[in-house]
Amino acid sequence: MEAEKYINDYGSWVRRRFPFKVQKISVDAGFSCPNRDGRVGTGGCIFCDNRTFNPSYCNPEQSITQQLEEGKRFFARKYKDMKYIAYFQAYSNTYAPLETLRRRYEEALAVDNIVGIAIGTRPDTVDEAILDYLAELNRQTFVCVEYGIESTNDETLRLVNRGHDFACSRQAAQMTAERGISVGGHVIIGLPGEDEEESTRQAKQISGLPLNLLKIHQMQIIKGTKLAQQFAEKPFKLYSSNEYIRLVAEYLRYIREDIVIERVVSQSPKELLVAPDWGLKNYQFTNLLLNYMKEKGIRQGDLA
Repeated sequence: MEAEKYINDYGSWVRRRFPFKVQKISVDAGFSCPNRDGRVGTGGCIFCDNRTFNPSYCNPEQSITQQLEEGKRFFARKYKDMKYIAYFQAYSNTYAPLETLRRRYEEALAVDNIVGIAIGTRPDTVDEAILDYLAELNRQTFVCVEYGIESTNDETLRLVNRGHDFACSRQAAQMTAERGISVGGHVIIGLPGEDEEESTRQAKQISGLPLNLLKIHQMQIIKGTKLAQQFAEKPFKLYSSNEYIRLVAEYLRYIREDIVIERVVSQSPKELLVAPDWGLKNYQFTNLLLNYMKEKGIRQGDLA
């Protein structure tokens, strides 16, 4: 099935954007977060455990160059003649002095066959100086800043110990877009207290942001997190795979068709996952979603 008929999918966008095959390689550059170190809070987000998305080759004890070279070897077994985007993924990757950021980003870009950087971060850890520097870098190579928005509901953000409000996300996205830098957003569907109606309402707000790319994840409960403790004491609603398919399909209808959908689901390591365990690979879920959208005659943006 051609995904782009129903979703403005990331794979199709990459093929249009670059004249060669491109793969992201995750990097752990040893940063922290302001809701971990006490600047705005401690303990971090109650749902967060970076082990759920850091690949085995991501090791902050190794240099950025070493991590990228190991990542290149990992992917080279499957794909030849590949180019790479260095993905600064773990924690908040603009949370350091500008000179530190400059050294780490430019170390990554100096590695052979690295054709750009993607920077995962929080909206409260960017400022004019950082974004001005990234705008300069963007004139030389591909740069995308991916903001963890998670929710547009300020009460939810408070409950999950996010440490910033939605207005902060809106401002950061606008400041970034004004400089011509690609803007990504991450959202979680199914956070505690948010039902289907609330998620659909939020889709309209997300669509109103100047985003180029969007990652959508289902709520997952990870062992050892504060959320796992809360879930054990007082379980709350988690979606079945079929329920989530229906909800994310409806959510996508309110997302502008020009926003590239990088992901609609995530899959945490089984040994770390409490719930929900759907038993589906990401590609299997995506195929089910596309089949559902085809069956219902709906597509991304048809209600935006």
